[in-house]
Amino acid sequence: MPLVSTKEMFQKAYEGKYAIGAFNVNNMEIIQGIVQAAQETKSPLILQVSAGARKYANSIYLKKLVEAALLDAPELDIALHLDHGDTFELCKAVIDDGFTSVMIDGSHLPFEENIALTKQVVDYAHAKGVTVEGELGRLAGVEDAVNVSAEDATYTDPDQAKEFVDRTGVDSLAIAIGTSHGAYKFTGEPKLDIDRLKRIQQLLPGFPIVLHGASSVIPEFVEMNNQYGGEIPGARGVPEELIREATKWGVCKVNIDSDIRLAMTGVIRKAFHDDPGNFDPRKYLGPARTAVYEMVKHKIENVVGSAGKL
Repeated sequence: MPLVSTKEMFQKAYEGKYAIGAFNVNNMEIIQGIVQAAQETKSPLILQVSAGARKYANSIYLKKLVEAALLDAPELDIALHLDHGDTFELCKAVIDDGFTSVMIDGSHLPFEENIALTKQVVDYAHAKGVTVEGELGRLAGVEDAVNVSAEDATYTDPDQAKEFVDRTGVDSLAIAIGTSHGAYKFTGEPKLDIDRLKRIQQLLPGFPIVLHGASSVIPEFVEMNNQYGGEIPGARGVPEELIREATKWGVCKVNIDSDIRLAMTGVIRKAFHDDPGNFDPRKYLGPARTAVYEMVKHKIENVVGSAGKL
């Protein structure tokens, strides 16, 4: 089955008040774990590739791994998405390579420049049948090529969000309401500005909203990493109940990356600790793949709510 567009996915999600999990992929084991979870839960799926992942794995290898997933799971609806594209040239390259969705992140630019860049990508993508995610407002944190200090982070202005969507023609919009990239999302009480989200939904009824930096930084994996030699004390993510609440107010896509990294790394650290004589990658990457599968299945069933929505 070929890759699908996110357009119909998001329409169903909006009407059903659930979201689609968008999971970042970097290698074979991550893709296998995510796809197995989607198969078992009968969930639509977004596999997303960052610029950093393309550099690490080589875009040809990643594309072929996704093609393998399509052959292995022909019953699934799978979209292939570029995460945090920062130039027109990068977005054009992946569109020409067969991606069905791209994100153009001009959030670091002044408002008018962000609109101009986003509109340029939209015009090219829509002519090819590809959907576009824009971003307005800046999330704090560090993840892959994204590095924004707390001082530079800004929440999305609802009135600007409507103007941005109207003038660019984007198909979905990533907003900043309190999430952040990386494993250190909150120092105090975790909170999302749901009232801001509701206002944006009122101004853009029926329009799909995206949450970046939405990993919950699952405590058991943080503890496992620290127990077996890691140094990530105090890592905190977005409580899952806040993500579930956001899906009731127009959030149709929830990005998850840090939880994948923490699950894999924690299990690999434990495997090395428990069997220091092991040097067979299959014996630590296999359990890591299982951890990804279990974590993604949990997210689909209990957080984004997309189980059974094929």
